[in-house]
Amino acid sequence: MSTRTAVLTGIVSVGLAISTGMLAVAFGQSTDDHATWVADALIRMQSIESGMTRGELLTVFTTEGGLSSPLARTFVSRDCPYFKVDVEFRPVGRPSRGADGRVTMIEDPRDVIIAISRPYLQFSILD
Repeated sequence: MSTRTAVLTGIVSVGLAISTGMLAVAFGQSTDDHATWVADALIRMQSIESGMTRGELLTVFTTEGGLSSPLARTFVSRDCPYFKVDVEFRPVGRPSRGADGRVTMIEDPRDVIIAISRPYLQFSILD
């Protein structure tokens, strides 16, 4: 990277940092307020673990668009739809597949989480 490019990159980075901070102040929020809000949302998201139920998950998350099945789905945080997790379930009170071998299309709040990803950021997926 040339010196000129490095200087321009630095100027743009500082400008973005200043404008972001100024935007937060303009709306009466400091960057500390934003960091605290994100930390609180992350704590709520990380409270959901394998072994918990779909019903418990739905107190912190809601469903996301895109391809899914009742046993594997992406969920979005109720705090912000850009915070997401991918979850796999074990069905409770029914087989995971029907007589034809297809995944059952029934979702039950008692279904048990067998795997949950770390929270990640991604724009919304609209069907």
